[in-house]
Amino acid sequence: MQPSDRIKIGISSCLLGQEVRYDGGHKRDGYITGTLGLYFDFVPLCPEMGAGLGVPRPTMHLVRRAGDIRAVNIKQPEVDNTEALAGFLDRVRPQLQAVHGYILKKNSPSCGMERVKVYNPDKGNVPPERDGVGIFASRLKTAFPLLPVEEEGRLCDPVLRENFIGRVFVYHRWQQLQASGMKPAGLVDFHSDHKYILMAHDQDIARELGQMVAQVGSTPDFAALANAYIHLLMTALEKWVSRGQHANVLMHLMGYLKNDLDSEDRQELLETIHQYRNGYLPLIVPVTLLKHHFRRHPQPYIGRQHYLNPHPGELMLRNQL
Repeated sequence: MQPSDRIKIGISSCLLGQEVRYDGGHKRDGYITGTLGLYFDFVPLCPEMGAGLGVPRPTMHLVRRAGDIRAVNIKQPEVDNTEALAGFLDRVRPQLQAVHGYILKKNSPSCGMERVKVYNPDKGNVPPERDGVGIFASRLKTAFPLLPVEEEGRLCDPVLRENFIGRVFVYHRWQQLQASGMKPAGLVDFHSDHKYILMAHDQDIARELGQMVAQVGSTPDFAALANAYIHLLMTALEKWVSRGQHANVLMHLMGYLKNDLDSEDRQELLETIHQYRNGYLPLIVPVTLLKHHFRRHPQPYIGRQHYLNPHPGELMLRNQL
């Protein structure tokens, strides 16, 4: 991927080592800066700095007031930063239009994606509930519902990491399709090229999306259909893929080789898929073997499938699945 083609990902500035934390520190993440930084261009944003809170600044937390969630200073609860944090998104909206994913800082009252502590002073000295979302993160997810979003802590999980990066690449391809001028034939090709990715995530939704695509030639409102399609597709991709689901897709792909493999190669491939299903091998092993056989016995339709090459192999995301 050339530098000019690199996908842009929004990110909490502190994760890149920028000293924007309340205490003047940072939370630089080595995996993000060292590995992901080789393949993505980051768009760093700090809602708290953008809201004019400065460095250093008083610490704040989320509190529940009359059913609403507010971000207030801990030592001066009368100082409410909620509107300033929420308004920051409106100022950076043009920048966010160009990103295809976002990595947030966990536990942050501004950027936390989930399980942020919420205090309830009306209930006295009770422990906080972990059911909050950071003020900026909440606005981000509402304003850009299709945007793949993840927290840096969850990227340590191989399944969540691969899921997030996979969604980023799918969303990027969709945005490229839109930029080139969305046409019915383009949507049909897009769906066809992502068939086995969809099958791995959710077979029922895959069938539903196939039925939607079948209507592109007769629908009176193609734009509305395309919009409904991408919303449902991105919803499906948020679901994690189990070993059994991947093995099912691998078996389907193997079916395209039934007339090309001899009994020995067929048995080797079958055993490799079963070993993966049972947890003895990572996903990269059966996928690599399949790609080897498809190079020897090309199948144009399979050659277009993003399932076999969903993201750069150098990221090694499938080596731990």
